[in-house]
Formats: sequence, C-alpha cells, structure tokens
Amino acid sequence: LTTLPLWVASYIFRGVTFDSVETLIISGLLLGLVNAIIKPLIVILTLPITVLTLGLFIIVINTGILFLVQWIVPGFRIDSLGTGVLLALFISVFSFAVNRLVKP
Repeated sequence: LTTLPLWVASYIFRGVTFDSVETLIISGLLLGLVNAIIKPLIVILTLPITVLTLGLFIIVINTGILFLVQWIVPGFRIDSLGTGVLLALFISVFSFAVNRLVKP
C-alpha cells in the first residue's frame, strides 16, 4: 500500500524521482517494512518530544524514514528537506484517505 502514494507523489512533486518501476516497487516495499518494524521503536523512544510537540514530531520521524529509504535504495531521490517533509505529509494523508475508503 505504500508504493501507490510514492508513485502518485512522483508525479505531484518534482523533487521525488525514481529511476525505474523496479526502484519504485522496492522503495515502496522497503518503506512498508521500515514503517512496520523500525518506526514503532522510534515512536516509543521519542514519545516525550512527540507529546511536547502535540504529535508534530511524527512528521519529523516520517521524513527521516523516507530519507533512510532513499539512502538505502539506489535510484530513489528526494531533492530537498522541504520536499521530504511535504512527501511525508502527502503519504500520511493519502494512506489515511485510502484506508478510510477501503475500510468503512
């Protein structure tokens, strides 16, 4: 489910590029894996700052995870920090909307 928002985002944001369809699929699969395994640990470790920022620190965590996936997968590029933050917000909203449509 994370490949679809990455694909849509690559058309919306000029700063998000993939060298090939294979790179897009690998990036989506790795992003899903990192979100399932590493993100919960990071959220627990950063819970105090997340509470202090009223949950806004989750955007920083999501952006960091995107840059981690970009660092691991050759051919996946995010041009700037601003693009990364917007991409993290877009993926969160897109995934929320799709989940609401699929699971009424």
